[in-house]
Amino acid sequence: MLKATVADIKEGSYIGSGALPQPDGTQKAVEVHIFAESQRGTGDGHRGNWDGAPGGTMTNGAVGQAVSSVDGPVVTVKYKDGEKKIIVGPTVPIVRYEVGDKSELKPGAAINIAAATKKPDGTFGAARINVGRNGLVP
Repeated sequence: MLKATVADIKEGSYIGSGALPQPDGTQKAVEVHIFAESQRGTGDGHRGNWDGAPGGTMTNGAVGQAVSSVDGPVVTVKYKDGEKKIIVGPTVPIVRYEVGDKSELKPGAAINIAAATKKPDGTFGAARINVGRNGLVP
C-alpha cells in the first residue's frame, strides 16, 4: 500500500471510497483506496453502515467521468447496480494498492489483515495482507 494523490485516480481505475452522504445525493469521501488491477471487482457496489464514519457509506467500482467542484474533484464511481458521485476534497487520504510478495513481511513492517480465518491446526489464513510502504500504516 502506497500513498497516492487525487491525480492517481484515473478514468477506468477501480476504487473503494468510504464517504458521508450529502443532501444533494453526492458522497463526500473520507478516504479513497485505488485497487490494483488484480483486485478489480472487490466489494463492487454501494452500501451503508460503513464503520469508518458514523452514517458513512462504502462505494466500490470503476471510475468514470471526473469533474471539478468548489469542494474538490468529483468522480463518478460505477458499479453493477448503479453509480455514485464522490467528492474528493484536498485533505482526503488516498492510498494505492500494489501487488507485492511475502518478502515484504518482515519485522517492523506495518500490516493489516482483513478476514483471517482460523484453520484446524490453530494457524490463520488470509487472502490478502496489506503492507504499508514508505512509512504508510495500512
